[in-house]
Amino acid sequence: MKRVFCDTSYFAALINPRDQWHAAAIAVERLIENSELVTTEEVLIDLLNYHCEFGARMRLEVSKFTRKLLLNLKLRIITGDEFTFLSALELYESRLDKGYSLTDCISMNVCKKFDIIEVLTSDGHFQQEGFRVSL
Repeated sequence: MKRVFCDTSYFAALINPRDQWHAAAIAVERLIENSELVTTEEVLIDLLNYHCEFGARMRLEVSKFTRKLLLNLKLRIITGDEFTFLSALELYESRLDKGYSLTDCISMNVCKKFDIIEVLTSDGHFQQEGFRVSL
């Protein structure tokens, strides 16, 4: 079964109908029905942090969406540890010329660990590291 990584921008696009990537995120849903979906706890934190200033209604919607993700049996959520953080910090430090966030680095390392090449994201940083971006 093909593994696909779900990044923050993909989840944000699913939630917000006004997001420029919303239509693409909805369209790709049908294409990944038979794929194993993977994300990280840090991506979920990033998603909640991104929406923290969008007002109470959106915060509640994102919170409910995140709870659904946590209960979704098709989505494998990788949790971090000290090694995860340190290895991401090493990638972060080795790409000082890039605009990678630490969450990006954690995600990229998870993709490498699980041999994932396809990433549901609009973030071009993943392309820079050789991943196939699907939004």
